[in-house]
Amino acid sequence: MKVAIVASECAPFAKTGGLADVVGALPKYLAELGVDVKIFIPKYDSIDEKKYNLRYISDIGEIKVRVAGFPRSVYLHTAKLPNSAVDVYFIDCREYFYRGKIYTENWDEDERFILLNKAVIEICQRLQWAPDVFHCNDWQTGLMPFFVKESYGWDKMFDHSAFLYSIHNIGYQGRFSKETLAKTELKEEHIQFGGALEFEDSFSMMKGGILNSEVISTVSDTYAHEVLTPEYGAGLQDILRSRQSDFFGVLNGIDIDEWNPETDKLIPFHYSKNDLTNKKKNKQFLLEKTSLKFNEKIPVIGIISRLVEQKGFDLIAEEIHDLLSLDAQWLILGSGKEIFEMLFTKMNSTLPNKCWTHLGFNNELAHLIEAGADMFLMPSHYEPCGLNQMYSLRYGTVPIVRKTGGLADTVQDWHEYQSYEKDTGNGFSFVDTTGVALHAAVKRAIDSFNIPDEWKKIQLNGMNSDNSWEASAKKYVRLYERAILKRK
Repeated sequence: MKVAIVASECAPFAKTGGLADVVGALPKYLAELGVDVKIFIPKYDSIDEKKYNLRYISDIGEIKVRVAGFPRSVYLHTAKLPNSAVDVYFIDCREYFYRGKIYTENWDEDERFILLNKAVIEICQRLQWAPDVFHCNDWQTGLMPFFVKESYGWDKMFDHSAFLYSIHNIGYQGRFSKETLAKTELKEEHIQFGGALEFEDSFSMMKGGILNSEVISTVSDTYAHEVLTPEYGAGLQDILRSRQSDFFGVLNGIDIDEWNPETDKLIPFHYSKNDLTNKKKNKQFLLEKTSLKFNEKIPVIGIISRLVEQKGFDLIAEEIHDLLSLDAQWLILGSGKEIFEMLFTKMNSTLPNKCWTHLGFNNELAHLIEAGADMFLMPSHYEPCGLNQMYSLRYGTVPIVRKTGGLADTVQDWHEYQSYEKDTGNGFSFVDTTGVALHAAVKRAIDSFNIPDEWKKIQLNGMNSDNSWEASAKKYVRLYERAILKRK
């Protein structure tokens, strides 16, 4: 089976969130299952060519790709996905992808990803490689089925290529003005009222991907049910319900090679579920690094996140004074809306013995927080899958989450599960989107932390969880097979 994974980002080359982690991990496990998989992403100017040994493919040379009526120059580079034999192809178009960042609010944001979609097809033609499945991800690749079946329908090499379209976050839909259709050179009927690309009098790439792919997936079972409702569907719930028989939830896994407390190169002390002694040493190292006083009897609560409402930071702000009155220390790593950045910066300056904040992202620090913190807070309003809660479980860092999406699928509340599945809980969760509910969950976690035997049981339950990619990769293979059969 040949699979082309097309996305706007891929770790470790270019990353803003969980999509990159998925694209950087899933192909390794697919390859182990015998799948011939290739990855296609843009070559952003932020990608370190020397570090990742990118190689220019001179045999292909310049490719002219039409966008908005003009031919754009595209070149191709390749490298191996680290720790694998998987080929990654980088689509080099300086005009569109040398912007200093992955996503922009520039007037031609639609053109950037129209080019990505078309360029992948042109490259497959030149490689003489016809995928059995194009695995497309999020709005940036929602036009791929249209281009393959319509614009490039003349090329019989794609006659049997099927499409799996994965929604990582339905809140970002690739919506532009109707004028975008002219830039694609697709049929006018698609943007007419009720057309496959028309949504609320605008052009929607995500709607197109949903309606024109053989199979649709999203990144957890709970999120797959949530997005069929008005509360979580962001307006597309009716469109998804029309494809419900072809819509599936597959929980993301984590890269257990990169996130492993027994071998992690970014933490000073390794440990395992058989011996948690060094976790306390990591805690002490982390607190010294962040200038907080170490006290093994006071829990450290870690946060690594985009600082935005979706991630529940409005709930933290609502309850901030009562949260800070709890006997705990706080470590925050992230960036986002100015109001939340200012809140945590103020916490840092007014309570330097209790709070530490780093605005931005630092991968080494992220690993240190996962290894050194006692708890990890994720109070998201919605969370399609979430990865940090799974990293936390693996590191014996007990997650406190809102019960939604992938958080609900991976974190079992200690007290809830005590009542009918004795002692199987691995974290703490709350349902109501209120600061009070958040505070109550944090308080319960702190109370359990103060009972050492109970706390160790919760930690070990989490560390015994299997959130690797192996099971999820097998589910994707079954979805690929389903898409191929439907295309036939």
